[in-house]
Amino acid sequence: MDLRGISTFTDFFVICSGSSEPHLKAIAGEIETRLREDDDIRPAAVDGFPASHWIVLDYLQVIVHVFHREKREFYSLEDLWSDAPRLTIAGL
Repeated sequence: MDLRGISTFTDFFVICSGSSEPHLKAIAGEIETRLREDDDIRPAAVDGFPASHWIVLDYLQVIVHVFHREKREFYSLEDLWSDAPRLTIAGL
């Protein structure tokens, strides 16, 4: 989601879902590993854990939300930020 122009704390949200606690941990871990190894980028903060069904990786300009599917529906960030244009990533 492109939050530029409507948010003062970040430019983008990346929102994704997993189906289990190990899946959430694997998704968040792979994001951290790829960004660190490929681009030498580390998160400013990581909050949540797989048992909470919501992990947040804060890269300042980009905040990644890794939700369990049910929690994603419950919190519905896409609806909360409905005025933000949605972007798609080719190949996903």
